[in-house]
Amino acid sequence: MESTVGIASTFVQWEELEDSELVRYAQAGEQEAFSELVRRHRSKVYGYARSITRESYMAEDIVQDALVRAFMHLGKLVDVQRFLPWVHRIVRNQAYTRLKGKTSGKELTFTDLEGAGPSDGTDNQQWNDLDSILRRLNRSAKEATEGFNVPEERLVQQETLQVITGIIQCLKPRERLVFESHFFDQLSPQEIAKLFNLSSANVYQIISRSRKKVIQEKIRVTVDAYIRTRRDWGTMNKQQLTYEGALTDANSWTSAADAVYKMLHFTDRKLSMPMVMGLTGHAFRINIIAPNVHIAGPTAYSFGKVISRGLHNIGYDSKYVDGMTSEIGPNTNLLDPSVMEKSAMDKRSIHQELPKALDLIHSSLDRGYPALAWDIFFPEFGTVYGYDDDTRTLYAEQCGRLDTLPYENLGRSVLEEIFVLIIEGSIELTLKQQLQRALETVIEHYEGIENAVPTAVIGLAAYDAWMTSLEGGEVEPNGHAYSIAVLRDARFHASQFFQELIASWPDDSDVHPHLTDLFVKATTLYNGMYDKLNVLHQMFPFPDGGEPNVKAQSVTTIALVQEIKALEYQALDVLKEIYRTLDL
Repeated sequence: MESTVGIASTFVQWEELEDSELVRYAQAGEQEAFSELVRRHRSKVYGYARSITRESYMAEDIVQDALVRAFMHLGKLVDVQRFLPWVHRIVRNQAYTRLKGKTSGKELTFTDLEGAGPSDGTDNQQWNDLDSILRRLNRSAKEATEGFNVPEERLVQQETLQVITGIIQCLKPRERLVFESHFFDQLSPQEIAKLFNLSSANVYQIISRSRKKVIQEKIRVTVDAYIRTRRDWGTMNKQQLTYEGALTDANSWTSAADAVYKMLHFTDRKLSMPMVMGLTGHAFRINIIAPNVHIAGPTAYSFGKVISRGLHNIGYDSKYVDGMTSEIGPNTNLLDPSVMEKSAMDKRSIHQELPKALDLIHSSLDRGYPALAWDIFFPEFGTVYGYDDDTRTLYAEQCGRLDTLPYENLGRSVLEEIFVLIIEGSIELTLKQQLQRALETVIEHYEGIENAVPTAVIGLAAYDAWMTSLEGGEVEPNGHAYSIAVLRDARFHASQFFQELIASWPDDSDVHPHLTDLFVKATTLYNGMYDKLNVLHQMFPFPDGGEPNVKAQSVTTIALVQEIKALEYQALDVLKEIYRTLDL
């Protein structure tokens, strides 16, 4: 056909042209032609990126980078008939580079804001990223007027500026004036104060408040774009797994193990609650936060490392989004109930990890598996078993409570934390291999070889921290009672775990009789711990907690804890002997 280069494009109907014609126009400098190519193929390119990365969030970033590169290097495309395969190659290269953990070296756009910079958890770092991005836009705009910047950078700047312009509509008129004066006009707070007849302190407050509003609006925009992308890509817009029977009950005081038990129900490896508790190591855990035996003790560990390792022991890989803080939060049982209500959630900041968490939840549920999540309604683990993109609603279960949660409220409970974990791939393991992995986990925990929350004492050393707290007389009754209830339940399941091993262990090996004897010994020891913990549970019932700081009560408690500790040391020796026997 006749070359289109040099033809006036005023009346061209771009949507009626073939790809090859659009490429020629775009190579000749017609940006509308390239825009039509993007509109025509963006969903296909996104689908291709998604198939490689398996992450909607990462795929969207890769597509943006790839289209910018395509625009930049379009003149190098010789075969204009192969535009889409050429872009696919760019996407593939970008995706593999990203998956290998390499950085692309490009400057951040505003869409990268919530994940930018060192994750030191400080607000200042987040705000500095915002400052940098906005000032770069201002600097680049000036360079553009002087003819210094290139088409690739202009395209990124245009997208970024459009997003920011829309986002700052959330600011009140005076906030927007101060915000634009500081970030776009590069005026100092002192200059702004003089310009608008304000005090410098007032300007600093407005800038700080505006930054927080912009960050929140940015997260909302990101979630909106994510949902639109899912819709454009043709993915299902709602999914709800069937939750009934034991899936609607609280099967253990260890809510993390209860959530794993429910996740496994939807796989081909349905396990009993004692087997889940045992193989994940939760049946053997003890964490104490001194000096008051805080209620957060049983969950004072690295969620990602401990829960993913527990699934690894069973034979599953996992993936998670970790938006946790290093601080120990308040005991929510002692707070005003109104702080747990939806109206209170709505007033808290949207968590910056929300888009990634939603992506993980969608990807798991679309494959037919619930997602494990922390602090859905209160500070415990639960499962998300459904979603509805139209109403932006999650369907969740936590400790026997089935309820719904708006997308934006995930991570807005009292602790304002997000942790979401999903099952990925799997490998076949024998029961012997599963037990070997579990014992390695348990022995390391008992011996304190595990990263815990800084204020927590883990493993056998936790018993000494517990007794020291009792001697100090500063024990918080509710948290103390909860810690006893969790530990009692754990040791009960440890005993049941070894009973199941006795019943299910293959008898076609030379070591079977010796292993059975060791399993019996372990069962007896953990039964003994359970009996003593049951006495403590009756003395300090949850949630009332009794009176652990009364001298007579604390003396009795310390004596019982000392006896439990002695049984734990005997049990550790048995576990090590089982591990050595399995290794023969």
